[in-house]
Formats: sequence, C-alpha cells, structure tokens
Amino acid sequence: MLRISIGQYVAADSPLHRLDARVKIVCLLALLVGVFCVSGAAQLALVAASVAGLLLLARVPAASVIASVRPLVAFLAVLSLFNLFFVRTGDVVAELGPLSITSGGIAAAALYTARFAVALVAGSLILLTTTPTQLADAFDRMLSPLSRIGLPGHEIAMVFSLMMRFVPMLADEASAIIDAQSLRGGALGTGGVARRVRSIVPVVVALLASGLRHADGLARALDARCYEGGKGRTHLHEQRLGAPELAAALATAALLVALALLG
Repeated sequence: MLRISIGQYVAADSPLHRLDARVKIVCLLALLVGVFCVSGAAQLALVAASVAGLLLLARVPAASVIASVRPLVAFLAVLSLFNLFFVRTGDVVAELGPLSITSGGIAAAALYTARFAVALVAGSLILLTTTPTQLADAFDRMLSPLSRIGLPGHEIAMVFSLMMRFVPMLADEASAIIDAQSLRGGALGTGGVARRVRSIVPVVVALLASGLRHADGLARALDARCYEGGKGRTHLHEQRLGAPELAAALATAALLVALALLG
C-alpha cells in the first residue's frame, strides 16, 4: 500500500502528452461534470468509449492505468455494496435477513460504481500524461488572476506542487519507519485489532516528526534563496495555446452536448 502509484507520470510521445496542461485540467473538470450527470446506459457507454479512446490516444500501458486505480478498488466495492443494500426503490429481488436487494439498488450499484470507475480512470489519465512541473505551472497560470486582487495565487500553486512532491517522499519515510519498528520487535501485522491500532501510533508520531523536519528544511532553503513569491517569475518552457488545444476543447464540448441530447 505504501508503493504510491497514483499520479506517476508515464513518458510517451502522444498528442495527449503534448497538450497544454491548462486545457487538460479544464477539459477534465468538464468531463467529470458530464460523467457525474450520467443517468442512463447510453450515456454511460458514450463516456466509457470516450475515456477508452483517450487511453488509446495517450499510448499509456494498460498496466500503468490499472496500477493507478488499484488502490481505490476497495472504495468502489464499498460504494457498490452501499447502494446495493440501502437503495430501496423498485421491486424486491432477494432478501438477506434484515437487508433486501431491490431492482433499483442493483441499478444504482451498477451505475454509480461505473461512473466513479470512469471518473477515476479519466483523473488518473491526466496525471499519467502530465508531469508535476507542468501541473504546477498550469495551476500557477490559472490562479495568477487572484494575485491581482491581493490573494496569494502563486503561493497556492506552489503549495500544490510541494504537496505532490511530498507524497512519495513521505511514503518512503513511512516504509522505512515500519521496517525499523519491525526490526525492533514492533510487529504491525500481528495481534488483535487494539494491538494493531496501538502499534500504528509510533509510526504516525515518527512520520509526523519526519514531515515537520522536511518542511522546516524546505522553509530554510527558500529563505536562504530569498524566495519572494511569484512576482516577476518566468518559466523555462512557456505554455501556449494552439490548434490541438482548440480541438480538445471542441471535442469536450461536443461530448457534453451529446450527453445532454442522450439524457
């Protein structure tokens, strides 16, 4: 579980990789709105086919996509069971003691789980085809209007960038701490529930101390370099909108219109 695979960039030469990160973020948000408004099989088939086409266009290995969504499979299973047993609309299909399964519950479990699965694949796709630096620069440019009204737009984007870089580092720290605790006899996977919960406390405390140490070191490094925010800051690779970005925006708009017509 500590091997973080969500959001790992996969290098490839594809139209989706070369697309401007700002356009990818906006199109993803529009696509997610469309996905969560799906209410029928035809709409679901359309968005699933669209996301499948994006996967082919991105030239990302199927193993990378599966690895990126695998940690969230348990969430999808819980969501499916919750809708299956607690949605009471429609006819009763089966009864399991105090719980009953209805036709509406089966439909809701299938629809909601499929919607979340499509949304997760679409969300992982933008992370698989966009580097953290490109995402940070895109958020910096998208939040730059906030700086004109006195809000820290660049600082918010920088915090987002640092967050993405800290996640894998803290995962490695947690793995090292767990190994150290195991060598000292602190077995985390044995005993009852209460013992396992108590054994996690030293790991959390050590991980918190490590995170604060890294944050303090980063703050000192920024202060030593006289960092003053994004005022006058330039980028090595300037992002520009062109014909591919216009085509992506038009394709996304066409998909939303098609979903509205089907609905």
